Amino acid sequence: MANHKSAIKRNKQTAVRTARNTHIRTTMRTFVKQVRTAVANSEKETAQTALNRAVPYIDKAATKGIIHQSTASRKISRLNKLVNTLA
Repeated sequence: MANHKSAIKRNKQTAVRTARNTHIRTTMRTFVKQVRTAVANSEKETAQTALNRAVPYIDKAATKGIIHQSTASRKISRLNKLVNTLA
């Protein structure tokens, strides 16, 4: 347990950041899952709208440092490729 004021403050900041990062990461995963589910059900229109929602959120996660920029690019590329298979 933290004994100094600065250590207590650091613990609070870490808890807040962890909660924020977890929220962004899980929301991003939900959006990705929605795209994959729509593609699995062969719903082209739904998949495209889900992709349009997921891409900015993946970029946001990369900008915030929650995932690496290369990981974000890879995810976006693979989702685009997946949705284009319905065309």
